[in-house]
Amino acid sequence: MKLAVFDFDSTLMDGETIDILAQAHNVSEQVAEITHKAMNGELDFYESLKHRVALLKGLQVSKAEQIAHNLPLMNGAKACIQALKAHSYKVVCFSGGFHIATDYFQHILGLDANFANTLHHKNGTLTGEVGGEMMFAYSKGQMLQTLQNLLGITRADCVVVGDGANDVSMFAHADVRIAFCAKDVLKKEANIVIDTKDLRQIPQALHLAV
Repeated sequence: MKLAVFDFDSTLMDGETIDILAQAHNVSEQVAEITHKAMNGELDFYESLKHRVALLKGLQVSKAEQIAHNLPLMNGAKACIQALKAHSYKVVCFSGGFHIATDYFQHILGLDANFANTLHHKNGTLTGEVGGEMMFAYSKGQMLQTLQNLLGITRADCVVVGDGANDVSMFAHADVRIAFCAKDVLKKEANIVIDTKDLRQIPQALHLAV
């Protein structure tokens, strides 16, 4: 068995979930600015997440779910995951984004599991609070080590794919590190760099049939 771990926003999905939610709540400029700094490693991930989610306070849960279920997948996402699974990979998603998106797309993409954060809500609207498995800059690395121990998989049998600063921690625990249309802070940690928005290039880079 092997393990492939994908980031969600700007990796499996073409865009940032929180930026798209912010657009619907008329706070897109403020949120996009914080997202940009966080992904470049200029802001602490936890603090940036809390600040951005606070700006979503008052957004209807039903509206948030509708948006999250209609996000645009990255070109080649399904084909890439199918190719990996055909070659004995377990494929999971680690997202600093939200379960309202990753839970929905887990079934569409055929992922084995997903780990993300939960937008707290009360009386049908978002409260501006957030919690979950991926709250900190180190969360993805910590979760990868947990799965490796649980499944008996070494770093030699792990592929990690991401685009931003909060993916650095998981890159420390895998031998195959793919920076996908990534920020420079992550490219420095990668041994495969893909700059074309087509996930089918990943199985090709791993010499797997698509």
